[in-house]
Amino acid sequence: MQPLESRIQYKFRNSLLLAEALTHPSLAYESHKAFDNQRLEFLGDAVLQLAVTEKLYRLFPEFTEGRLTKLRARVVSRRALARLASSIDLGDYVMLGKGEEQSGGRRRPSTLADAFEALIGAVYLDAGMKPARELVLRLLDGDIDGMVESPDERNPKGELQEVLQSIHPHAPVYRIVSEAGPDHRRVFQAEVSWRKAVLATGKGKSKKEAEARAAAEALRTRVWEA
Repeated sequence: MQPLESRIQYKFRNSLLLAEALTHPSLAYESHKAFDNQRLEFLGDAVLQLAVTEKLYRLFPEFTEGRLTKLRARVVSRRALARLASSIDLGDYVMLGKGEEQSGGRRRPSTLADAFEALIGAVYLDAGMKPARELVLRLLDGDIDGMVESPDERNPKGELQEVLQSIHPHAPVYRIVSEAGPDHRRVFQAEVSWRKAVLATGKGKSKKEAEARAAAEALRTRVWEA
């Protein structure tokens, strides 16, 4: 199993589909390859939209079409997809032309988002909708969990990661630094750090709430800009 397959917990039956998903148009142009990942990107976008739409439809039965559309847009935005691609180090596996490589294309958000969609399309062709849906929902699990807790609010953890990874590919790291209070009134304190520097802390009634508040505080103070 290739390293990327291990990261996404999916083994391709047809390895050529994976190669196609990882072939950037710049390499296809320079080396005269017969394929690039644009067609798979087109297919993967549709698979991704359907998987997320179905999940949100079931999670929020009381929501109108307009609210569901806004939630879906939040989950599958280009920035969000680039962040997901970064979380599995997808950029390390994309095959680029020399010019694109030299211009920093491996970390370009558009390149990452396109490759992520192409990867989903490749899984769909390789094994069908069920494995593709499972992969999408597994990778989006954290984002969707955040929506269940705060469907009408912004996702501070996702926003912080997008901001920081536009500067450097390292993702922020969260850890619970303390717990206090009785079991029925537990209070957690979380710390968020980035590139070995502590950005902020936050408290909450759950670990997720504490992490979200730490992220919100980091976005407020923006100490990395000091």
